[in-house]
Amino acid sequence: MISERAVALVKKFEGCKLKAYLCPAQIPTIGFGHTHGVKLGDRCTQEQADKWLLSDLNATERTINEFVTVKITQNQRDALASFIYNVGPGAFKNSTLARKLNNGDYTGAAAEFAKWTKAGGRTLPGLISRRAAERALFESKIT
Repeated sequence: MISERAVALVKKFEGCKLKAYLCPAQIPTIGFGHTHGVKLGDRCTQEQADKWLLSDLNATERTINEFVTVKITQNQRDALASFIYNVGPGAFKNSTLARKLNNGDYTGAAAEFAKWTKAGGRTLPGLISRRAAERALFESKIT
């Protein structure tokens, strides 16, 4: 199960906007990075944004359960949740990060986070910070 740590990490890096906007990858987005069925001009309440976040994280949890075949810690699960929430399940499933992780190469998987810092063809400082935080959580001991 994804913990409050993952929820907090996603909230920190996604931020919350109650009016739809184009993210750096030019995808209509609303709330805490919600994209499904969003059109520019859409608006939502804070309550709806919170519901979408939890629903989207539940979908992320299903992706982890389906495609991660090795034992992972809660911190690794939470780091992966934030990563998948941001890049999408398809990108994760086909990633070198997932392949290395499922081959038991936890160190190699951790190093892959830093390679995912571009959106719309540009390296973004926010993604550099996010991937560093995800990697740090992935590599951290459970406290």
